[in-house]
This record gives sequence, C-alpha cells and structure tokens, in this order.
Amino acid sequence: MEKFDAIVIGAGHAGCEAALALARMGNKTLLLTLSLDAVAFLACNPSIGGTAKGQLVAEVDALGGEMGINIDKTLIQLRMLNSGKGPAVQSLRAQADKHKYHSEMKNTIENTPNLFLRQGEAVDIVCNEDGNKIVKTAVGMDYQCKAIVFATGVYLKSRIIIGDYTKDVGPNGFMNAQKLSASLEKLGLKLLRFKTGTPARINSRSIDYSKLEIQYGESDIQNFSFMTKGKPKNKAVCYLTYTNEGTHDIIRNNIDKAPVFSGMIKGIGPRYCPSIETKIIRFADKERHQLFLEPEALGTNEVYIQGFSTSMPVEVQQDMIHSVCGLENAEIMRDSYAIEYDCIEPTQLLPTLEYKKIKGLFFAGQINGTSGYEEAAGQGLIAGINAGLYLQNKEQLVLKRSDGYIGVLIDDIVTKGTNEPYRMMTSRAEYRLYLRQDNADLRLTEIGRKVGLVDDKRYRVFKNKNKKLAEIFEVLKTRYKIDETIKNFYIENGESIPKESVTIKDMLKRSNINAFKVNELLHVFDKFSYEIINEMNIMVKYEGYLKQQQEEIDKFYRNEKINIPDDFDYFKYHGLRLEAAEKLAEIKPLNIGQASRISGVSPADIAVLTVLVKKYKEER
Repeated sequence: MEKFDAIVIGAGHAGCEAALALARMGNKTLLLTLSLDAVAFLACNPSIGGTAKGQLVAEVDALGGEMGINIDKTLIQLRMLNSGKGPAVQSLRAQADKHKYHSEMKNTIENTPNLFLRQGEAVDIVCNEDGNKIVKTAVGMDYQCKAIVFATGVYLKSRIIIGDYTKDVGPNGFMNAQKLSASLEKLGLKLLRFKTGTPARINSRSIDYSKLEIQYGESDIQNFSFMTKGKPKNKAVCYLTYTNEGTHDIIRNNIDKAPVFSGMIKGIGPRYCPSIETKIIRFADKERHQLFLEPEALGTNEVYIQGFSTSMPVEVQQDMIHSVCGLENAEIMRDSYAIEYDCIEPTQLLPTLEYKKIKGLFFAGQINGTSGYEEAAGQGLIAGINAGLYLQNKEQLVLKRSDGYIGVLIDDIVTKGTNEPYRMMTSRAEYRLYLRQDNADLRLTEIGRKVGLVDDKRYRVFKNKNKKLAEIFEVLKTRYKIDETIKNFYIENGESIPKESVTIKDMLKRSNINAFKVNELLHVFDKFSYEIINEMNIMVKYEGYLKQQQEEIDKFYRNEKINIPDDFDYFKYHGLRLEAAEKLAEIKPLNIGQASRISGVSPADIAVLTVLVKKYKEER
C-alpha cells in the first residue's frame, strides 16, 4: 500500500489549491481525480473573478495560492467591474482561454515537488484509531495517509437534466463519483442535495455581431496576481445582447416542460444565479434581461451565453436562443443543462474546514454547499494549509471576517450553514471597504509567510510594495503655492480655489481630483506604478471611512478573543435558553464572536454566555 502524508480527492479549483499548498509546505501529497482532463476545468463560465470574486482571487494569491497567477497567464480579456462605484465594490473579471487555463494549472501541478497526480475514483474512506486513513479506489488501489482534503465539487452522485432527459454524469460529460457519498454518510456526515446549471454553447460564425453591443477589455488596470508584471493583454472582445418579449413568451408557453418547475429537479438551486426560466417567472415585470456572449477560448468557435442557463428541452432551448437579437441563426454546439449533486451540511465543520468528529478530514469547495470557482479556490487553499498544519502538529489557521472575504465565506457557511448554493457577494462583508482587491497582499501576505506558502520571491515583492507606499506618502507632503496653474487646475475640475498653499494630499481630498489627474499636471508620481498610485489614492480618499472601519474591526476583535473551551457544557448552566444551548452545542463555536453569529442565538443569550464562559474559566 502506497503511503502519503495527505491525499486530496478532486482536482477542481479547490483541490488544486489544496494539493499545491500541502506539497509546497513539504508534504508528500496525492491528488486523486476522476479524470486528468478535468484538472482545474472551467466547466461552466469561461471566466475568473467578478463582483466579490475578484477579491477572493486576490486573497488566494496574497496567501501564496495559484489561481491569480494562472488566470493572468491565460486570460484573453480583463475588465474592472463597478469602476464607476467606490473601491469597496470594484472587482476584476477576466475571460479565460479555458483550454489553456486547464493545461497551465495541470502543468504546474505535474511539476511541483512532493505532488503526485493520479487518475482514479475514490469509493471508500477508512479511518483507523491510530489516526491513519485509507482511501480505497474503484480499481482496487488503496492509499494510506494522515490527512484527507475532500474537494469533490459537483461530482458526488451527480446527474444532468435536460427536459425529461437525465444522465448520471458530471459536468461536461465527465464521469461522476457514485459511491463516495455513502462512505461520507458512514463517517457520520449529513448530506444535502443541491443543483446548478450552465448555458448552451453556440458557434461564433453563426452569430450576427453587427446587431450586438461590443464589450472591450481594459489594459490600464492591475492584474489578479501581485506577482504578475506588466499590463494585461486583451486578445478578445465580448458582446452584449438582451432577451425580449418573444423570448419570454416562449418560456412562459413551455414552462410546464421546465424540470425546475415540473418537479423533476429535487436539488436546491442558487437564488443569485437562477436559470433564465426562473428569472422570467420571478421578475415578470422586466421587459428584458442582459446576455453576454463570451468566447470559450482562442482556439475554438464555442461561445458561452452568460445569463442564459436553462434545463428546458433542446427544441425549446433552440427556439429561446433564436428569439434573441443577433442569435436568430445561431448554431447550438452544446446544450444547456442543469446538474444535481450531493454536498455536505457545512455546519459540521470547524472554521479550519476540518470535520468536527474526525481529526484530519478537511472539506473544501462545492462539497461544502458553495458555488463558484473562486469560492472553491479560497476554501481549498485554507483546507490545504490547515491539513499541512495538522500534519505538523501546529495551531491551525482561522481567517476572521475582518481578515478577508475568504474569512467571511468560511465563517458564514460553518456558522450559519446554507440552504442553497452559497455565492460570495460584497454585501456579505461588513468590512468591505477595508477588504478591497487592491490591498489583499497588505492584509494577508504576512499570514501566508507564517504558514510557509509565501516564498522569498513573493515576500520581496511584498516588501518592495510597502517601501514604495512609504515613499509615495512622503511625496504627498509636498506643498505648492496657489499660482495660476494650480488655480486653473481647480477650476477645470469643478473645485473651489484654496486660499492658502496646499499639499498634494490636500488636493487629493477634493472630490473631483484624484492622484492620476494630479500627476498629469505635476508629474510627481511618474516613478511609481499604477498599482502604487491607485492604492495610495484610495487610502487618502477614504481615510476617514477607513479609520471608522478600523474602529469597528477593533470592536469586533474583542468578542473574537473570548475563546470558548472545547469541553464547555451549554446544558449545564441555567440562564441559557434551551434553543440557544442546542444551537451552540451543535455548532460548537470557537469564541463568543462566532457564537453571536449563529442563527437562533440572541444578544441576550450572548450576554449570558459571556458571563458563564468567564465563570467556567475562573473555576477551572
């Protein structure tokens, strides 16, 4: 029997990050996947990032993960979403060449020391009393290890649905895992049944692009990875079109054939990324819905219809697509489908993503009830780090809500659970002005260094950025007299003229003036990169708000620091309501802060619990 330190089951976005983290931390790691062709495969939309998701990718990168580096190498278009809004909600989104994204990540894994990639289906898990685990495969191979990361995505007992047609396969026709769900239940895990879907792919040559709105990429913006040098290169464009009343009528007239309404689909779908038929019924007053046409890769004619997910019968899908402006003669290359799959109830996990009942079992990605490549990668990285720390007998890493979006995501699912595929949004992060994409490295690189994932090269880049920020803040102290040039500058930007001399920082405090405009006039920031100028500009513009948010974070930390002992008996003391005691005993929060976020636990319960925990510690 071959022995490893750790085994990662599943090589999607969670599995790749987990396996790379484990191997880079010095552990002999097996990455077991149903198909080598599915490694880091973009099974749904051919893109990385998006609102709140761009922040997740930057955080994975800052901690020493791979997703940001990989998308920068393989993107074909890059845009900053919400650029007209404040920095708290601005997020990068890139169109990827999906074939290159897969091959580049697979190549990275194949050439990482300590990491062994193997095609095979895990069918059973045996946990011995000595702490060893055995992963049994369908072909009779057994592998022994100390830690396992489950990153099975949407492949557990998955089935695709198109109209009244179903087939027991995974995304894109890849084989699924039929037996592992039973093994997880045998280990005491409660399973849920969720559903997601993906739109049809159409042939680019059959699209009438003259009727569509073109969507260009941007080059004068930051990359995903803080390690990527140079500006992003846009190699493709996307297009925008809309549904119309004709499209909506086709859907309404065939709604009885929609599996999501007929009862054929049992799994719970994502509320924030619904099928087009769900949109039409739920938002009946809307005259049209946006559809983005996005190239799947440079080497194929396949085009993805973003926003047109459906599980309607194929003949209805065809009518729906042909009713859209520009798609009247579209040739469908791949049909849209829904997919159902097993996942676990995530409240069974600690904030480290370790299973509460069995040490050394970690879970990451869509098996935890989340959706999205980026959410998966963030969890995979943390699960891999913590599996590595477990193997080293070190204290495991818990990212707090104030540390990053990854911390918000994990805290949400393990504390509150989820009754639908969980999707990260900026509104979920109460400290989102502080948790921006541009400062992810400032927040998290030291943490990545401490756990052993940030290498010397990345750390030098991080230190250099801090040095450059210190230098540019010195430049802000430069003072200028109010001459004609300065006066005209204020007038041209719709600002009142100062009465006295001003510093550059004073200029940036004005609403209509930013660092880039100042540099056009005075050239004081010429030696600094776009990233440094932009970072400084945000920090100055939002100085007051950031200070206020920091005060809120400090207040938040007070409750996070009051740890609850593992053996605390919630039923022993009077004062806690029975409902609260039951919830607390089920979730087993690590501290008072986490306890306060459990559904069904009131502020009064927390006040009582705080006193009881203090009393318990004094007695002990």
